[in-house]
Amino acid sequence: MNHPADPWPAPRPDGPVHGTVRVPGSKSLTNRYLVLAALAEGPSRLRGVLDSRDSRLMIQALTALGASISRVAPGTVEVIPVPDAGPRTPADGVTIDCGLAGTVMRFVPPVAALASGAVHFTGDEAALARPMGPVLQALAALGVRVDGPGADAGTLPFTVHGGGAAGAAGEGAEGAQAGVDGGRIEVDASGSSQFISALLLAAPRFRRGLHLVHTGASVPSPEHIGMTVAVLRRCGVDVDDSVPGRWRVSPGPIRALDTAVEPDLSNAGPFLAAAVATGGTVSVPDWPAETTQIGDRWRSILPAFGATVEFSPAADDGGATGTLTVTGSRGQDGRPRITAPGDLDGTAELAPTAAALCLLADGPGRLTGIGHLRGHETDRLAALATESARLGGRVEEGPDVLAFAGGREGLHGAILQTYEDHRMATFAAVLGLAVPDVLVRDIATTAKTMPDFPRMWTELVDGSGGTA
Repeated sequence: MNHPADPWPAPRPDGPVHGTVRVPGSKSLTNRYLVLAALAEGPSRLRGVLDSRDSRLMIQALTALGASISRVAPGTVEVIPVPDAGPRTPADGVTIDCGLAGTVMRFVPPVAALASGAVHFTGDEAALARPMGPVLQALAALGVRVDGPGADAGTLPFTVHGGGAAGAAGEGAEGAQAGVDGGRIEVDASGSSQFISALLLAAPRFRRGLHLVHTGASVPSPEHIGMTVAVLRRCGVDVDDSVPGRWRVSPGPIRALDTAVEPDLSNAGPFLAAAVATGGTVSVPDWPAETTQIGDRWRSILPAFGATVEFSPAADDGGATGTLTVTGSRGQDGRPRITAPGDLDGTAELAPTAAALCLLADGPGRLTGIGHLRGHETDRLAALATESARLGGRVEEGPDVLAFAGGREGLHGAILQTYEDHRMATFAAVLGLAVPDVLVRDIATTAKTMPDFPRMWTELVDGSGGTA
């Protein structure tokens, strides 16, 4: 048995991989729904909730702020929101462990600003380098006092003193009104769309709502902001996003939820890539016909590598969902054929899996517009370049681009590092399908968003699990 401290041998199939994989609920949707349910006007029920480290950290954070969240069935949670008056904290405050979860460290501080006292934020050592500045600066502009060792640098750890203007004047200021006033603020969200989503999610509880203006040239992963706007509207919140780069959220109640969480389409990527890498066929059921998830980009990304992508609508829900099937290409000799993708722009969080396919492709490929990935769980551009070179791959790293020469002939086995980054772990697993003797250091880091990944991956690759 593989000891947790030992490198994990990435399974390598004898031939094309074939199978059906049911991926767990979306982390992005799970944590957005949890935040809104915690701020809603009544109890909510969420089904298909992801059970992973990131979602558990979010539940712990919202519970610390006064919500009651309980699992009433497998994958189903009931959320009793925080009191109408806002979160309450003990005299010495509460401490929230963000782990390495961007959604926790960015989404929860604006919620903490509604609290009556101090909320201390900390996290894993690797999280201390993740950028938080735009969120903290926005809170300061809204009259919320933020201090602590990382506050000036815009990183963890820091403390949010709830109460808006009351917090700025000091807790317990006589006659001060708790909460956040709201109004117009400017934010440069060029580094992460989460900076915008974080403020939008809490905005209905601000007394004057929020008029948010993005001051940067562009926002990475705009689908994630679209997702935030969609879930707010689903909760009855009035959001005006008619002007590009500007969002107006009206103050008002957040309607309670009774909803199911879509499967995580980003996490489906490595499994779909297994079909491309081996010339096989992999299907993912319950794929939404229309979605705000960035993982839906797989439909356009994978054909660039020569794959065929088909969507078959389900008959029992009017075509709202269906099965996405990816079939990899094979040459006349029966071997997998991965075509050179050329330039792929805007792969965002899907870049590590796309990078693995670029390394295995017949010719060159470039992933462009991904500079914001340097502020994710690790500097993903540097990590991908380093680990690709460790395998013998030829990669050029630019400020916001990775250029791959392609051609798997020069690739060889190695122990690949994961940098406590779940997507670096799945990057290595995809490469292990085609490159002998690939070992993955700390495969357990996939528990961040997919705790059962090693079993699911092994069963798909060796065909032992039928439907993973």
